[in-house]
Amino acid sequence: MSRRPGTPSLLRQLNDRAALELLLASGPMTRTQVGAATGLSKVTAAQLLTRLQERNLVHVVGARAGSRGPNAALYAVVPSSAYVAALDVGPTEVTTSGPGQVTAAIADITGEVVTERRVDLAGAENPVAVVHTAVMRLVEGASIPLDRLLSFAIATPGVVDPRTGDLRFSFNLPSWHEGILERLRADLNRSVFIENDVNLAAYAERSEGVARNSEDFVLIWIAGGVGMAITLGGRLHRGHSGGAGEIGWLPIPGAPMPEDVGLPDGYRTHREPGSAETLRFGLQSLIGHPAVLDLARDHGLDASSVENAVAAAQGDPENGDAFLNEIARRIARAVTSVSVILDPGLVVLGGDLSHAGGDDLAHRVRREAGRLGLNTPDVRISEVHGNPALRGALLAALDTAREDLFADG
Repeated sequence: MSRRPGTPSLLRQLNDRAALELLLASGPMTRTQVGAATGLSKVTAAQLLTRLQERNLVHVVGARAGSRGPNAALYAVVPSSAYVAALDVGPTEVTTSGPGQVTAAIADITGEVVTERRVDLAGAENPVAVVHTAVMRLVEGASIPLDRLLSFAIATPGVVDPRTGDLRFSFNLPSWHEGILERLRADLNRSVFIENDVNLAAYAERSEGVARNSEDFVLIWIAGGVGMAITLGGRLHRGHSGGAGEIGWLPIPGAPMPEDVGLPDGYRTHREPGSAETLRFGLQSLIGHPAVLDLARDHGLDASSVENAVAAAQGDPENGDAFLNEIARRIARAVTSVSVILDPGLVVLGGDLSHAGGDDLAHRVRREAGRLGLNTPDVRISEVHGNPALRGALLAALDTAREDLFADG
């Protein structure tokens, strides 16, 4: 077996990368602190920081007073040394066949978001044009040099083929078909990857949310539809064809089957856009937003939105308690189905309904899951607010960009 020799250039590259990762994680540090944290001598640490300064990757941001001698310079990573872009692409309604709005953001290499905006692209059918337009508007608006954008991550609903990286199936984005990824890479001339939006939300959850210390967990996302991301052994589990986690299609007791709603060919019928009613089977027909609003109305509660429905339930114990318990029972069926197969230890609930219900909803789901299953996981509410899919896309793009930037020595 051939081994790469430990040449001086390789050792310098490894040391440089270790120092950059340290500065990103810990903030400004002196030469002495960098040396102590990396195990390098003061001389080697000084040489390393000089090299990184020459590459415009680190700069002096201040000084720290010492007990003896002159103040020590504080070094930090140069935020503008590189940037990444992320896009959350999806339709406004389940009945549309193209994106209504694209939420796009750019972050510097430290992870700080420098610009974010929504781009209205209603009627746009060309995915390459959608992405190109969104990125160019951000770059121009923030006066960011295009050549410093190193990586692009795109969050979309649907199934991404783990073998090709292309979107294999999406009910809401029929124009995002096989071959789009190659066209995007050719158009942008950068590293580009597409990932399922719930998977990216889970990426953010493990990086910055309630699953920070969890090697095994699942994120169940409850919105207009229902999705799930699976992390096992610290790694995202996509499945053989990319379909792992498509829990909204799960046939469970109490939910109609595809043929019950006029879809004898199951999901294949969704190759052509249909009405919202065609989505109402399986688990999504029990806990997706339309089902939650229907249930709220049945209990005499305000059903103008899931947030209003939950707020009304919390303010009306007589009717609201029964509503919240029924929602918890329905979610618990999903939690139990997952737990008896994967036994993840932690189930994170995300989406508007979950945040509206908060810890009270998590407690009710945990209680119901304990009644239904043999192994009851901890049930927690997502701690990543705003747009978790977009945040996860930025974090994933940063990992790629840092890999390229820090290895270029």
